[in-house]
Amino acid sequence: MIDNKKLGIILIVVCILLGALVFGFEQQIDAQSEASCECEEMQEGGFCPHEEQTSWQTYLGIILISGVAALGIYLIFFEKSQKEVISTLEKQKRLQTKEEKFDILMKGLDPEERKIIKAVKDQDGITQQTLRLRADMHKSKLSIVLDRLEKKGLISRKEKGKTKQVFLKVNI
Repeated sequence: MIDNKKLGIILIVVCILLGALVFGFEQQIDAQSEASCECEEMQEGGFCPHEEQTSWQTYLGIILISGVAALGIYLIFFEKSQKEVISTLEKQKRLQTKEEKFDILMKGLDPEERKIIKAVKDQDGITQQTLRLRADMHKSKLSIVLDRLEKKGLISRKEKGKTKQVFLKVNI
């Protein structure tokens, strides 16, 4: 498959060739009309009505060539911006999907578990002591909620000195 930049270059080259062709035909028509202008008006008044008149076909050709050249230029220069827009849309879609997954997960948890998951998501690797303060829970209650979340496979705890760090197991 041909990419947009190559197609744009091909269109511009074709336009240059067609422009040269139209210009050549116009010059030849002018030369022929000048050479063959032996009409009565020329003989009487010194003016030939056929001389230096650009035909409507020439104007139409110039308009069409300009349109195709503009398309070629667009394809050459705006391909990058199109890729950037697509990339941004894909990133936005992935972010939205992650948020939707997180919202679905949160609906399946009780209020205490939600507090813990939100805090751990905000600071992965948070210590239990800091988590206890953020969630405003007693040590024993926090331990019970963390055990439930660990059994559900949502978090993991790792020893860090006298306390434990809490990590999310799921990628949300």
